[in-house]
Amino acid sequence: MYYSRPLHKEGNPMRIAVLIPCHNEAHTVAKVVADFRQALPEAEVWVFDNASTDQTAVLAEQAGARVRHVAIKGKGSVVRAMFRDVEADAYLMVDGDDTYPATAARGLLRDVLEGRAEMVVGTRLESHEDTAFRRFHGFGNRLVRSCIGLLFGHPVRDVLSGYRAFSRRLVKTMPVLSRGFEIETEMTVFALSNSYAFAEYEVDYGTRPEGSHSKLNTYRDGARVLKTILFLFKDMRPLLFFGLLGLLGILAGLGFGAFVVNEFTRTGLVLHPSTAVLAVACILAGTLSLATGLILDTVNRRSQEILRLVSDQLLAKDRARP
Repeated sequence: MYYSRPLHKEGNPMRIAVLIPCHNEAHTVAKVVADFRQALPEAEVWVFDNASTDQTAVLAEQAGARVRHVAIKGKGSVVRAMFRDVEADAYLMVDGDDTYPATAARGLLRDVLEGRAEMVVGTRLESHEDTAFRRFHGFGNRLVRSCIGLLFGHPVRDVLSGYRAFSRRLVKTMPVLSRGFEIETEMTVFALSNSYAFAEYEVDYGTRPEGSHSKLNTYRDGARVLKTILFLFKDMRPLLFFGLLGLLGILAGLGFGAFVVNEFTRTGLVLHPSTAVLAVACILAGTLSLATGLILDTVNRRSQEILRLVSDQLLAKDRARP
């Protein structure tokens, strides 16, 4: 992993932005804005309203937030707009449903501000109210983090948390591709795959206030998250992904081929030509898959080199700024 140093010399304030994605959060947004303005008085609080049909935007502005409107529905679309439009040295993203404590904001930001981490995730699974998670949500989170730990070789305590701190370098170099609630998974995998310094910070997690409702669909969004993990695994670690497929194909071909060879040694005939053709096809497909993985891995490494060069140039430019 590679780290960044603090962007400014001691005595010069760092610009901090609190980013709050919202869709129909009129019951809670004003309190969330007020809490974070009190916890981080030096920060600029932004609310990105995602096509709300209630008074979310009006109440957020009255509470003192800067409001931006995002017409394309989906949390991923909102995160893309936030990362593109807001300029700061450190970012704190939090959901607008009043389930995350503003009192943990400085703890989450500490490693980013001091240059020890590029992303810090507020983990909820160790400290939460009994009714904070809906049925199967806790199980789903554990399943997702187990998949990421297995596929990417890094244990993660909470993949789906909406409470995160980021460095400017990560925010300005991450291509946000997801459209919905799978965005948290994408951010986690992006940081791990590109060797950004990653940390976790335990936070309390509460229940939504009465009248506030979750927009997360357990089964639909859960399936999207698992699909995202699979596709990110293919994109980020192509040699392992296609190598495993290639190995399975070659082993299957060898197995079918062994049957045909054994049959030929016993009878002098190939009594199952279709099996022989299948064996050859499996070995060819496995070899092609392995070659694909090798090519894509080379391309991926060159892309990572370009990403690091761009991010290092961005960091150098920020350090040179007075």
